[in-house]
Amino acid sequence: MKRDLSGWKNPSVLLTSTGLAGLGDFIYLVAINILVYQLTGSAAAVAGLWIIGPLTNIFTKFWTGSYIDYRSKKAIMMKTYLIRAGIIALIPFAPGIVAIYGMLILLSIAKAFFVPSSVTYITMTVPKEKRKRFNAIRSFTSSGAFIVGPAVGGALIFLTSIDLTLWLNALFFVFAALLLIPLPDGEKIDKASVPSLNLSQVLSDFTVVRSFMADNRYFTFIYLMFIAVLLFSFAMDAQEVVFTQKVIGLSEVDYTLLISITGIGSVTAAMLLSVFSHKISIRMMIAAGLIMMTAGYVIYAFSWSFTSIAAGFIILGFFNVFLNAGMATFYQNNIPVEVMGRVTSIFQLVQSVLQVFFILMIGVIADIVSLRLTIVVLALSMLAAAVVFSIGVLKRDKVRYYLETDEQTDGKKTG
Repeated sequence: MKRDLSGWKNPSVLLTSTGLAGLGDFIYLVAINILVYQLTGSAAAVAGLWIIGPLTNIFTKFWTGSYIDYRSKKAIMMKTYLIRAGIIALIPFAPGIVAIYGMLILLSIAKAFFVPSSVTYITMTVPKEKRKRFNAIRSFTSSGAFIVGPAVGGALIFLTSIDLTLWLNALFFVFAALLLIPLPDGEKIDKASVPSLNLSQVLSDFTVVRSFMADNRYFTFIYLMFIAVLLFSFAMDAQEVVFTQKVIGLSEVDYTLLISITGIGSVTAAMLLSVFSHKISIRMMIAAGLIMMTAGYVIYAFSWSFTSIAAGFIILGFFNVFLNAGMATFYQNNIPVEVMGRVTSIFQLVQSVLQVFFILMIGVIADIVSLRLTIVVLALSMLAAAVVFSIGVLKRDKVRYYLETDEQTDGKKTG
């Protein structure tokens, strides 16, 4: 038991660091939404905040992986934490909305570097047999931040001011960076062999990613299907406020309560999964999680009252945790860390492009036909895609992709 706990020292520190940053993200989100609305009085200006991230990803993910894979992932995480802290601390001094948007773009660029490097560093730091529980606990911290973060942000703004809230928020990222100092690098970087970041290198790395995807066709199919299924949820989430208020007739207070209910469902699931993850296979977490989460969206699409929507939100919030923890473990177990930064960046590039296109397309369609019909078609299409996805996950001859220990062979997993 003592030996088992000692193996959790570094993962626990990593969980604390990412948990603090996650809490900081949600506090910042509340503060920046209120600040932009106060400055502009425009709902469109606030909505624009939500598209900065995907658009930034489109213009940065071409080359972030090429930078990350040849450098210390731990160092990149620490630098991006500190850069985000610095930018957030400077937002109160911005002379106007244009400057604020410029800072938000810089924040998104920093996060574009952080995500692939953190995925790779977690894979390097957390042993394979501990990844499933690590991802379950991380889901718990993320879900907790989803509930606690906005509440803390709102309370700080009420008790102090937006400016002071942002300065305190910056400290979360500073502390997150400091926590990483004692952790091992997990890799030896020969600075002399690090290639220059130029067009030739980026194109060469695209070839590496393409070769990986060709050699691992099953993994690529499953993950691209996962991205495709999530597009439906992104599109429905983008229309969530309008659907609940204009179609169902709920108030803003009702909607806020629904978000809290979803968060409570997620926290409950993450808590249970953290304790019982060893009893649930990765395949079952993914397949059952996706089918049940999609069922929650179907209930939501056909809802007629607060109670029915709440039931759908509880189900999708609960099982979304199982899906994300399972997919994170599947992802970490099947990509060599040597190319993980590049592969992650390209997948996120594909996801961002499709996300922006899909959300805009659904917005246009919803103006042409009824929003109810749009949401129903999206939910049923998501259910059909989820069934195909789950059949692929549960194929008996693909079980080796879901093994949880190093008994898995290190050879290529083609198929």
